[in-house]
Amino acid sequence: MLYVCSLARMPELVERLGASHLVSVLNSDMEVKRPKRIDEKDHLFLGMNDIVVETPGFEMGSKHQVKTLISFIRNWDQSAPLVLHCWAGVSRSTASAYIAACALNPDMDETQIAKDLRQASPSATPNLLLVSLADDLLKRQGRMVAAIEAIGRGAYCYEGDIFAMPHIRT
Repeated sequence: MLYVCSLARMPELVERLGASHLVSVLNSDMEVKRPKRIDEKDHLFLGMNDIVVETPGFEMGSKHQVKTLISFIRNWDQSAPLVLHCWAGVSRSTASAYIAACALNPDMDETQIAKDLRQASPSATPNLLLVSLADDLLKRQGRMVAAIEAIGRGAYCYEGDIFAMPHIRT
């Protein structure tokens, strides 16, 4: 399974689940202490700010980063859980989890995946730039973006709850 959480909850969750893989989607200048149980090759760090339009002094997510994420997810053997986190577990990480579900389920309806994401995480507010980049890379013809726009902004929170991403099973 793929689990989503905040940076603060990541170390405990990795240990509790016995996770084998980790994806960190944080500002480039943030340091992540990789849990000892995660091999360096099984930790993907994507440095970007949580923005959707170009803003001076901030780093947008890139097509290359999303392509790297998709490749990392597809190469995960799913024999043990993968933990995906950002700062709060609300935007960059939920977008990445949605992208993962779409990448691993190419024939599944994007709208259903988005609805299931909303049910799993009422606070999920996926970063639309990342979703848009993945939509293009996965050749979903705008359906991923439309599905995320349809579920709307999640409930306001400081930190999202830990949740398992639907449609990704180990």
